[in-house]
Amino acid sequence: MLTSGFGTLMFTAVKSRKENPRKISYFIFFNALSMAGGRRGPGRQPANRPVPLASAHNVRNSSQSATLRQRNGPNVVGNNPLMTTTLITITPIRHLDIPSLPTDGNLFFEAMMLVYLLMALFLQYVNIYKTIWWLPVPPSNTALNFYLINPFLVIFITVVLSRRLIWSLVRDVSFQGNVLTISFCVIQLFKFVLVVGFVFLAGYSLWKLFGNNSPLNILFLAYPLVSYFLLYGLTFDTSTPIFLLQSSVKSMDDDYSKVGSHDLSRIIPLHKCTHSPSDTRREADLLKVDFNMRIKNVLFNSMVCAYYVGFVPICFLQSSMYLDLWWSCQHIAFVWINSFIMFSSHFLPHKYCDVLHRCALHLGCWQKIDHGYSNTPQHVWSDLTVWPQGVLVRYQKALYKAVGQQNVAQPSDSSYARFYFMFSQPLRVLNIMVVLQIFVVVYQLYLLARYSHWNYVISISLLLFSNYYVLFKLLRDRFVLGKAYALENPD
Repeated sequence: MLTSGFGTLMFTAVKSRKENPRKISYFIFFNALSMAGGRRGPGRQPANRPVPLASAHNVRNSSQSATLRQRNGPNVVGNNPLMTTTLITITPIRHLDIPSLPTDGNLFFEAMMLVYLLMALFLQYVNIYKTIWWLPVPPSNTALNFYLINPFLVIFITVVLSRRLIWSLVRDVSFQGNVLTISFCVIQLFKFVLVVGFVFLAGYSLWKLFGNNSPLNILFLAYPLVSYFLLYGLTFDTSTPIFLLQSSVKSMDDDYSKVGSHDLSRIIPLHKCTHSPSDTRREADLLKVDFNMRIKNVLFNSMVCAYYVGFVPICFLQSSMYLDLWWSCQHIAFVWINSFIMFSSHFLPHKYCDVLHRCALHLGCWQKIDHGYSNTPQHVWSDLTVWPQGVLVRYQKALYKAVGQQNVAQPSDSSYARFYFMFSQPLRVLNIMVVLQIFVVVYQLYLLARYSHWNYVISISLLLFSNYYVLFKLLRDRFVLGKAYALENPD
């Protein structure tokens, strides 16, 4: 480049040497200066050529967010608004298909739950009405004072504990075929007899209890009924309001699948990966309502089990009887925790928790920043933008930092933050149940090693037998799902 320029200069000088030598000197001097400061690389861009926008691959994380063309929202090129999302690389979220693990059917679960509760009720009666039958001159020839046990109270408690199994039989047992066949008539007759017998036993036992007990004890029997009306109102359906699921199906293109009946354990929503922030927030709102309803069912049913199995027999205890209050209260705590874990594993299966996890990844979360980051580029939060991890946004005079891989949640909404905290890690709910169940088993083994009373040994041994089965299923799901989710985040 310099050689060709110098040759041109010398040719011009030779051609003009006969005209004016001083003019030739000035000409050579100014042309040399222009070559020294001229272009040395590829040709410059013409002034009328538009400057290209920042590439979407220029912004990978918060350290590269300074390459955005405008801090406070959309850029405008001509008459077309360009959203900030076109200038930011959003890392795609990859969902893995988790293995399908075996789960208990609704009828099988309710039958197993009833067997466990009846066993726990028997153990509470053993703790209350035990005798010292091993003495040389025993006050009783039986291990329990059966004559002190009110049989109508036992019938009433059994009827209350079996209500879920009876309702499942009436609702789920059906006949697929012609309604005029003999099999259909037999099934309907069986349901009718079952319901009538259930109502008759409940009414008859309650009438007998009215005549032999104080009004205060009768009020103890009605306390869970009052709690039910306070929680659910005048309805027998404790599932998620079905109109929410139907509306979500219409607007989210079959995002939700209703399997079987309206039972919560058999309604598994289906997640849809969408790039619309409003659809993601709406899906999160529906899942929050559904999850809260499931937790409310878990808490209420476990409370009812512990109340009727452990507390009601103590309320009807004769004043002259001696009661080991500490052990009986400890038995109530065991029944409540075990029932809570069993209902949680039934109402919150692994497929359902995976749907919540996928939605939480798309929803994201924001962390409020009190100080610092004064020199870092900041943006105005927009509900139409999918924000990447590490971006700083201004919302309602506060500064927030994006925490999730993708972030569309409203920064000031604490319910979104709780949703992300609970389900951003897919095994968090399962880990809580596993840790709680292991703690109960270890503590029961400690009690079994420390105490040698016959009623203590029987009580702890039978409870441990049922806890081992629940712990086995939880650990199986934890190990299998842990291997599957390890592929989602290999780092």
